[in-house]
Amino acid sequence: MRADEILYPTEMGLYCAPGDFYIDPLRPVPRALVTHGHADHARPGNGAVMATRQTLEIMAIRYGDDFTASRQIAEGPLRVGGVTVSFHPAGHVLGSAQILIVPDNGPRIVVSGDYCRAPNPVCLPFEPVPCDIFITEATFGLPVFRHPDPLAEAARLLASMAEFPDRPHLVGAYALGKAQRVIALARAAGHDAPIAIHGALKRLCDYHVEQGIDLGPLVSATDPGDAKLIIGPPSAFASPWVQRFRDPVIAYASGWMTVRARARQRGVELPLVISDHVDWPQLTATIRELGPQEVWITHGTEDGLMRWCEIEGIAARPLRLVGYEDEPE
Repeated sequence: MRADEILYPTEMGLYCAPGDFYIDPLRPVPRALVTHGHADHARPGNGAVMATRQTLEIMAIRYGDDFTASRQIAEGPLRVGGVTVSFHPAGHVLGSAQILIVPDNGPRIVVSGDYCRAPNPVCLPFEPVPCDIFITEATFGLPVFRHPDPLAEAARLLASMAEFPDRPHLVGAYALGKAQRVIALARAAGHDAPIAIHGALKRLCDYHVEQGIDLGPLVSATDPGDAKLIIGPPSAFASPWVQRFRDPVIAYASGWMTVRARARQRGVELPLVISDHVDWPQLTATIRELGPQEVWITHGTEDGLMRWCEIEGIAARPLRLVGYEDEPE
């Protein structure tokens, strides 16, 4: 079978015809394979969902136990219709995975979902999976995006806290993955004091701790005590929640903080370039490492990557999938 007969984009998302399933569908479908728990990839209401155990548990935390009629943990290679599928760590957030699709007669296809190559203390590292076709995001698919060492960014945060000891530091970080990573990085950089967290982060932080990830002492931002580092979801920074803190230093953790105009628009005093996606060098190095015959691009800045693939002599095509950047990076 040709690749575009095995897997192709539809208005519901990527559809695997011989397996009769969708990957990260945009709307409810009879059978979904889900790469990770972010809400722009993991939506409730599907008839059956296959994902890693941690992604299924995260979906239950976010949507309730009835988020799907049937769950299946992706353990080892599994037969689904006319293809064999297996899930491999993506390095993006806890439970995130790439999906390898191996048809009976056709190319090996890896759907990477969202992925990251930088060390991440709150999830398993990216696993390179040999394939004929590599399906990748291009969120930061331009040469200008070169993310610094995340531990160095955490050190910048602690340096600012030392410089302004009387000002609480409020860090905007997405509730799943980014918040826990910022906490773990702050610990690795030497911050042992309690960290205050917004209520919207508590259940997911608790779950990370249950999974064996040490986040150190955490307290509620409602009663932070002497805590000078406070983590909250980006949405909280547009609410009266911020007003309870006197003269705070507003920080924001995102790969988009490379773009200083975005930091200014958000009123960010301390931009922290901490990304859970590959930057340009990591993106191109990953493609070189895997050596696929073709690259398919799901979303992001596809033109820059298309041009790079052309120069490298790699066939490439944009899938132009929409709906996968609905939540803050």
